[in-house]
Amino acid sequence: MIEFDAVRKEYPGGTVAVAGFSLRVPSHSVVALVGSSGSGKTTLLRMVNRMVEPTSGAVRIDDVDVRSLDPVGLRRSIGYVLQAGGLLPHRTVADNVATVPVLAGRSRREARADALGLLERVGLDPALADRYPAQLSGGQQQRVGVARALAADPDILLMDEPFGAVDPIVREQLQAELRALQAELGKTILFVTHDVDEAFALADEVVVLRAGAEIAQRGTPTEILAAPADDFVAAFVGAGTARRTLRIRELDGRRVVVDGDDRPTGVLEADAREGAP
Repeated sequence: MIEFDAVRKEYPGGTVAVAGFSLRVPSHSVVALVGSSGSGKTTLLRMVNRMVEPTSGAVRIDDVDVRSLDPVGLRRSIGYVLQAGGLLPHRTVADNVATVPVLAGRSRREARADALGLLERVGLDPALADRYPAQLSGGQQQRVGVARALAADPDILLMDEPFGAVDPIVREQLQAELRALQAELGKTILFVTHDVDEAFALADEVVVLRAGAEIAQRGTPTEILAAPADDFVAAFVGAGTARRTLRIRELDGRRVVVDGDDRPTGVLEADAREGAP
């Protein structure tokens, strides 16, 4: 469990990035922080592993204040996935994945062997193990970044816009792989994105932030879409727009779901039409 207790971050000069934020992230859940640039979501994420220290308030992991923990040990115990992978360019794929286990005292041979299994788990061919990051596609680099974050088997994963630098098709593939991994591993994941559709696709709970990390609304994707708290949230999630306004059309005996601009978004399956379980 991650808990933010009235945290505030004020920088020299008076700029307030976070103005009194409280939130509990339950164990084994995925919680997404969404908001536009400057809403404080990345600052909050980095408070968890002490890359940013709050001016006041506390961040706790399983009721332990992170300020009481050694920052290096804390960071090695938490998986961290960055936009564009954040890989070490001078190290091979396998050595990137093995970085934290080796620093924690495992032999390089054992850590590299485990790395091969992790590459397969995130959908990569182990034959890529001896390549360098520059020899990989953007989607492959992101998969390596996820594998590296999982290498020490952390209870917590922090993910900061991890799929923002890849094309939409690869992004959907990576999202699907993350959902499958989470179903298998049950990590506690705090996910930051500016893309509300990505948040809705991945998170158990979504927290919509205004400037200064003020919570505009929190809830399941269904709750937020069905009942936006105010005009700000409605505009942010696109409630009432053509892409959110869906209806069913009959076409050649099939029922097609279309949006408000009459563009098809999917086909209603027979069991859904007939009310079958």
